[in-house]
Amino acid sequence: MVLFPPAKINIGLFITEKRADGFHALETCFVQIPWTDILEISPATSFSFSSTGLPISGDVSTNLCVRAFNLLAKDFPMSPVHIHLHKIIPMGAGLGGGSSDAAYTLMCLRDLFELPLHNQDLVPYAQELGSDCAFFLFNQAQFGQGKGDELSPIPLSLKGYFALLVYPNFGISTQQAYAQVKPKSAPTYLPEAISLPMESWKNNIKNDFEESLFPAYPQLEQMKKDMYALGAEYAAMSGSGSTMFGLFKQKVDPPEGWADFSTWSGIIP
Repeated sequence: MVLFPPAKINIGLFITEKRADGFHALETCFVQIPWTDILEISPATSFSFSSTGLPISGDVSTNLCVRAFNLLAKDFPMSPVHIHLHKIIPMGAGLGGGSSDAAYTLMCLRDLFELPLHNQDLVPYAQELGSDCAFFLFNQAQFGQGKGDELSPIPLSLKGYFALLVYPNFGISTQQAYAQVKPKSAPTYLPEAISLPMESWKNNIKNDFEESLFPAYPQLEQMKKDMYALGAEYAAMSGSGSTMFGLFKQKVDPPEGWADFSTWSGIIP
């Protein structure tokens, strides 16, 4: 069984408080983008995991796809499988690639073994794997609260917009991103702000990580300015990573200075 786990972007990200459990409370809107990995899961005589494409650091046992299998296997009888992941979505990029891989592993195993689970039933497993994993179980824009895992659907569609995503070939760890943030009350209620015309987003919707990360990585701030110079309706950093994205009414070509960066562009379906 072959699936294509997608990336995500965040339309707005407000960090509102430091929680007692050490995590930060946030408010954000998640939207899927068809920059995808390739995930294949097939029956096997013994469990194994392999990967190609971008190199994946860390011990195999800590890989989110492997953890997803082990988590589901605790509650349901499943025979061994071979999981192969072709990694395309950059890591440390704020695109949620690892979380997407984990969520799609859960769904693939559910279908492969015909487990009596709806996507909503998979949410607790996804929440245990990562804060934004659960979002990828639903093919709809979601308003995320709490750690980002308390989700409610919102009627946002970017269908027909041209998206340009640029990863500058360096990642930013979640720990590093959160180290400098200063929580504060959200300046606006995101679902309401997002319901307004996109040309108003620039002045009302922001990613709080930009405030602390732009001084450390001025090239990211410049990339955002370049997006607007290209005619973006809205541009921002995605999540806590280093990817910058722009949303356009028509196709644009990246500046020549981005030739060495990893980019994805296309019309959002």
